[in-house]
Amino acid sequence: MVSHSIFLDMEQGDLGQEYLVHTVLESIPWNQEGLIAAIAQDAQSKEVLMLAWVNREALMETLSTRRVCYWSRSRQQLWRKGESSGHIQTLIEARLDCDGDALLLLVQQQGPACHTHRPNCFYIGLDTEQATILTEPMR
Repeated sequence: MVSHSIFLDMEQGDLGQEYLVHTVLESIPWNQEGLIAAIAQDAQSKEVLMLAWVNREALMETLSTRRVCYWSRSRQQLWRKGESSGHIQTLIEARLDCDGDALLLLVQQQGPACHTHRPNCFYIGLDTEQATILTEPMR
């Protein structure tokens, strides 16, 4: 197992200090399937759009092409957001959390982010009594 001490080093890092991305990627605590969670957030409105999973290949493709790519757990293959719907996500900025186990992808979303045609995937409100649909699909 790779040491995650780079994240401890980064905790003490100064503003603007840089690290080699290869070293950081080697230290990410990928899960048993080689994945970490990726939260997509609209870069302008700051609305949280969705949560998906990325493997190293999807992350590197996203960083190099600026078009967001995920790992589809159901299809067991790379999933380029919008490849069938046309509702692509363009990467504005990628951030890794403090212990390296989650990504925040600040994106420009074209069309709805959710496959239900809603603006985001978090449209079901919960309380102790019920679950409530909070948004209409975009048509």
